[in-house]
Amino acid sequence: MADQPEEVTRLVEAIKAFEAIEDDAACAAAVSQALKDWPDHQVKLRELRQQRAQALKGQGKTWEEIGRLCGGVSAARAQQIAAGVSGAQRRKAAQAKQAEASDG
Repeated sequence: MADQPEEVTRLVEAIKAFEAIEDDAACAAAVSQALKDWPDHQVKLRELRQQRAQALKGQGKTWEEIGRLCGGVSAARAQQIAAGVSGAQRRKAAQAKQAEASDG
């Protein structure tokens, strides 16, 4: 964990804290609350990553450099991140393209 950002370490530690809750009912309730709120947090994280990818591009970084900074993704994926294209949107587009190809 030493080579990851402190914030990531803290998130992993928070998950371990859930695991350490001895009371099954209390643990289930706490995890359920976290999962209920997770979609909002995930949206905020994606927006933050998008904003920072755009800022990096504005600073003259290449898409390849931005991809490496975003966890080793491709240059094309870095562009998608900056444009706000999610994995779900990419999968949906791929499925539509595949369906179109099988219809034609």
